[in-house]
Amino acid sequence: MRLSLWPNPERPIGEVLELAEWGEQCGWDGIYLADHFMPNDPSGKVMGGPSLDCLAALGAVAARVTRMRVGSLVLGNLYRHPAVVAHWAATMGTIAEGGFVLGVGAGWQVNEHVAFGLELGTIRDRLNRFEEAVVVIRSMLNEERTTFVGDHYQIRDAPCEPQPNHRIPLLIGGKGEQRTMRIAARLADEWNAWCTPEELAHKSAVLNRHCSDLGRDPADICRSTQALLWPAEYAEGRTVPESLALRPRLEGSWAAIAGQVQAYAAAGTDELIVPDWLFTSVEAARHYLGEFLTVAAEARA
Repeated sequence: MRLSLWPNPERPIGEVLELAEWGEQCGWDGIYLADHFMPNDPSGKVMGGPSLDCLAALGAVAARVTRMRVGSLVLGNLYRHPAVVAHWAATMGTIAEGGFVLGVGAGWQVNEHVAFGLELGTIRDRLNRFEEAVVVIRSMLNEERTTFVGDHYQIRDAPCEPQPNHRIPLLIGGKGEQRTMRIAARLADEWNAWCTPEELAHKSAVLNRHCSDLGRDPADICRSTQALLWPAEYAEGRTVPESLALRPRLEGSWAAIAGQVQAYAAAGTDELIVPDWLFTSVEAARHYLGEFLTVAAEARA
């Protein structure tokens, strides 16, 4: 089971790069960045506050590390044309020496779509558009030229150069069992969603059934998930922000956290991703993520 970092996109770029270089030295397997333009608000209210551009920040991270895999978790489909995303991903594949994984999703955060004038549409509409987008991206990253005529995208003899240094895995994020996970079973190399170990096992079984229906080997799809780190020695006297309260957590004593890591491994997790979002300072993030890496490396052995 791989262990990867997920720095808070609200951090300054200098802190993100510091965490990336530190993670490379400590032995983390990968690093991911989110794709959002502002903090989320459950009511859809437009929020202020910093949020790094995922594409620019990932390029900076990829130029600083040589061993860790870097990736997007995940690009919102409605923010950019899929052919443009594919071309960017191909270029990232020439920068990221440790490998690059392209994570994409259908999109969901209401406030940024409202603020930026991007139509979110119904769930059905955005999933129809998303499935076409994934077909376009998959073809452009694999074929010399792509022609595609769909209801939402039309691509005609489109090249995608320069070619990346490695095959770019396509990760699909989302836990919708009827459409999103079927799209993943059809087209993805990797699948990701926020899950507890129990939920990961259930969702993985759903993915396996879709693969069986489509005649695909389920072993071809890696499964990743993430959980917030909230060790007891840091959590004492602090509360989890309301916006993150429902996210899965690795929490309690270090012995308890080791057991939770083992539960994720037993559930079939190929990659466990750990956001640093509950640590206010970069110094605290480095300290507790370092403690976690030691504990988790022993637990997964």
